[in-house]
Amino acid sequence: MTHRTFSKWFLIAAFVFSMSEVMAARLKDMAVVSGLRPNQLIGYGLVVGLDGTGDNSGANPVTGQSVITMLNSLGVSIPPGINLQARNAAVVMVTAELAALARPGQTMDVTVSSLTSARSLRGGTLIMTPLKAANGQVYGQAQGSIVIPGASVSTAMARTTINQLSSGRIPSGGIVEQAAPEADLDPVVEFNFHKVDYAQIQRAVEAISKVVSEENAVTAIDARTVSVRVPVQRAQRVNLMAQLLELEIQPVVDIARVVINARTGSVVVNQSVRLAPFAVTHGNLTIQVQASNQVVPPSLFSRNRPVNQRNERVSIDPGPAGQMVRVEEGASLEQVVRAINLLGVTPQDLMSILQAMKTSGALQAELEII
Repeated sequence: MTHRTFSKWFLIAAFVFSMSEVMAARLKDMAVVSGLRPNQLIGYGLVVGLDGTGDNSGANPVTGQSVITMLNSLGVSIPPGINLQARNAAVVMVTAELAALARPGQTMDVTVSSLTSARSLRGGTLIMTPLKAANGQVYGQAQGSIVIPGASVSTAMARTTINQLSSGRIPSGGIVEQAAPEADLDPVVEFNFHKVDYAQIQRAVEAISKVVSEENAVTAIDARTVSVRVPVQRAQRVNLMAQLLELEIQPVVDIARVVINARTGSVVVNQSVRLAPFAVTHGNLTIQVQASNQVVPPSLFSRNRPVNQRNERVSIDPGPAGQMVRVEEGASLEQVVRAINLLGVTPQDLMSILQAMKTSGALQAELEII
């Protein structure tokens, strides 16, 4: 296969292999404190100051009604039955995230998205919009000039647009009006781990118990949650929580998993993936995976013991499809995918081969296609 053909069907294969000694991770990177979470806010607002790129009021009365409602709230009386042609305005949805323990007066970024037919929000200004949580209460206000990353150029016959023009952000455009309700200072704090793993929970309990010396203060609730008894007094509580969140815990090896991106052909493999003995015939490709163990004797006058050395070999026959080859022992998936990529097969071929390996039992890992 020529280099030109190979570059045409180039596959981006990313292999994630951990070192033999897994680096310790902090507790704050592996788990979150139960109840300490952000809250999503949403609001309905109006953007003004657009250069004729706002909503089309002809088939959309929502914008005109919103402008009339806004003017009435400011003391401007609009006679009933008038449909305003507000081409310089657009109705939008405003979203934001209220950070955990946010206090009144703090700022937050907001995202503004067109709700109807506005062509562009570039140059627009969001007028004051209340932001509500799921309980219907107002927790913030948003207002300011919108930052649009895209651009658009049009003529009478053509139009070119780069990126998205109907949504943008207002950095620090939201102000917190009231803090989210806080839970009472419970003497028991729960840490919810991102990964469900009994072995990981056991290691976490052992590490936390070295910091919290009180008897029965650390308890494993299940494969995800660890409860810790902490002081109720605020200063002592903050001091202990700071120590716990910076505590380093030795992570366990992840479950064997292969992730394939069906759109790009990317393949991500973790260090736990293993292969059983197998051979593959796909089209005109015959892939053989084999390995052998060799006993390496120690050097002369050495007290070392003989060492078992694993010799792995992956071979591919690009000729006509032949018979299956029985292999005595398996190798790593990294070698298989790397050898396939050297032939420049398509992403579809790679996914078909890996799926067949999983079905036959040769691929001893979870296969996830995104």
